[in-house]
Amino acid sequence: MSHTSHTDSDRSPIALPALQLPVAPCLVATAQGGVWLSEDGEIEVLSADAVTARLLPNIHPYVCHGRGLARRLGIRPFDALDVLELFAFVRPAQFCLPTPRGLAQALDLPIPVNHEDEAIMLPRAAASLLEELTVRVREAGGTNDPMIATAWAMSQGGWTWGQTVLAAMGRIFGTSGLPTPPNLNSGLKIWALLDEWEEGAPEPPAENRPVEPVEARARLVQLLGTDAENRTGQTAYASTVSAAFLPREKSGEPHVVVAEAGTGIGKTLGYVAPASVWAEKNRGTVWISTYTRNLQRQLDTELDRLYPFAEEKAARVVVRKGRENYLCLLNFEEAVTRIPAKGGPTAVPLGLMARWLLASRDGDMIGGDFPSWLTDLLGRGQTIDLTDTRGECTYSACPHYKRCFIEHSQRRARRADIVVANHALVMIQAALGGNGGGGENGADGGLPTRYVFDEGHHLFDAADSAFAADLTGVETGELRRWLIGAEAGTRSRSRGLKARVGDLIAGDDEAEKALDEILRAARILPATGWLQRIAGGGTQGTTEAFLALVRQQVYARDRDSDSPYSLETETTPAIEGLAEAAGKLEQDMGRLMRPMTALIQGLFAILDRDADSLDSGTRNRIDAVARSIERRGLMSVRAWIAMLRSLHEETPEAYVDWFSVERWGGNDQDVG
Repeated sequence: MSHTSHTDSDRSPIALPALQLPVAPCLVATAQGGVWLSEDGEIEVLSADAVTARLLPNIHPYVCHGRGLARRLGIRPFDALDVLELFAFVRPAQFCLPTPRGLAQALDLPIPVNHEDEAIMLPRAAASLLEELTVRVREAGGTNDPMIATAWAMSQGGWTWGQTVLAAMGRIFGTSGLPTPPNLNSGLKIWALLDEWEEGAPEPPAENRPVEPVEARARLVQLLGTDAENRTGQTAYASTVSAAFLPREKSGEPHVVVAEAGTGIGKTLGYVAPASVWAEKNRGTVWISTYTRNLQRQLDTELDRLYPFAEEKAARVVVRKGRENYLCLLNFEEAVTRIPAKGGPTAVPLGLMARWLLASRDGDMIGGDFPSWLTDLLGRGQTIDLTDTRGECTYSACPHYKRCFIEHSQRRARRADIVVANHALVMIQAALGGNGGGGENGADGGLPTRYVFDEGHHLFDAADSAFAADLTGVETGELRRWLIGAEAGTRSRSRGLKARVGDLIAGDDEAEKALDEILRAARILPATGWLQRIAGGGTQGTTEAFLALVRQQVYARDRDSDSPYSLETETTPAIEGLAEAAGKLEQDMGRLMRPMTALIQGLFAILDRDADSLDSGTRNRIDAVARSIERRGLMSVRAWIAMLRSLHEETPEAYVDWFSVERWGGNDQDVG
């Protein structure tokens, strides 16, 4: 059966050839198996075993979320014409529920009412997307569209939709056909197409004009619209919380309003109203802090009322998150460069990532405009693992620094009216005096002066997560990798501290000596394979020796040691040898802490000594590296030393210490 589709674009002065879809069956999962629509239009309801028998190597059915379908059938993933992948290519960074009904809603197609309708809808959805693709290529000017080069790379990598997509785009070129890019992977190297951020002059301090209750109420009416229901509770709430925006009368004593609103009051717009008035009147920034991603998304949506035009909203509202939420362009480039010149299978997920990168608002992969179902379809390795989770940022030394999503977000936040962030980021920034953002200036431009804490009852939980210290195998092993970098026999691409700081301290004997001592002392931290060694008795170094005894104590004391769940026990009384192992590890941690302190001091000394000769980029990079060593290394080691020392003392009432073995699926994952 051949599916054809025509749109209004076909009635243009130069008619396009009819769109040809792949001739293939359609498959939709059911509770017992699946609905199979054959190429001839015959619909069958099959058991899981019958469906599996029809999935021959040369059969690529239309599906929606192929990996999820394979899991429901209990089989390995199979090659298919996954319409979700086509949606991600044609409409990157756009929302769509990963179901046939979700596709129909997103594409404005008739909503299927049963599984048979869903199967029939899949090729129609594909046709709609391919027609849309053709129109976009024609409007973009044909051969210069980077989408064409991306499709070539993905097709060469074996994308099931590859030839169909190329044929659909090639219709506008007539008999000349679709041009072939000179480099098949050039369509993945899209970082040069991203806009660069500009530094700009520092913003002047915000003014101190108050927000009157009448102003807050007027803004609330504007946000709700004149036809909205008048809720006296919401109006009273907006008036009350406006007192938090009064100017200070004494140093260190800001005005604080603790307000509780019942369900249905409309507290979100109730505090957005006075916050937005204050930001406009005083040319300052209000940070709205939340605990959950869901509320962040809700806030982002509600702020559309305040700034209905996308361009204005982008300039005046910023959603700030930790670095680990944003895609790192250097990680993406490294993934692309590993693809062979003639193409490879990773070109498919990286091609869809390239499409998303060019369309994304801010590069946020966790709760932003990145479709979460793409991680399931493509795997973590070419999606979520490309975020900045390894703490290896080289700041201005990175070739993508001027296009970095993280740096761009930080600079936009300095000029925004409203910044939406989470409790953890806000508290870390406050604790570090504004230096928690990781920007090259050592701060995000100083601490804000006005905060709104929504979901305030979660502040204590957020503080526990943000400031708690964990002396575990995973944490200590992560520090080793961050300091030493990739080691022989590992697949890590970590660059290590020497690669990040070596050129900055070249010629400074004291700083170079401190770096060498750090790298030597870091060998006491767990290396790859530590978890197997501490369980098998072949530990390496004082950290692994300590962790092995911790594990022994947990298994000895927890009465549910055969449970598949995580295990815990008290730190006292310690088993034989544990206190001695803790003492040795404390000494070795001290040998690591001292050169870290010396290196930080050496970096700041270089800033002072060479202030006249250093360019701004190098100055900022030195400052950022010094602060990252302090935050990621020195602060952790200090906390670990204090924890080890406390094992010889009575735990203060303000603290809680325990040993644990974290388990997942019945297997040990972490110990500490």
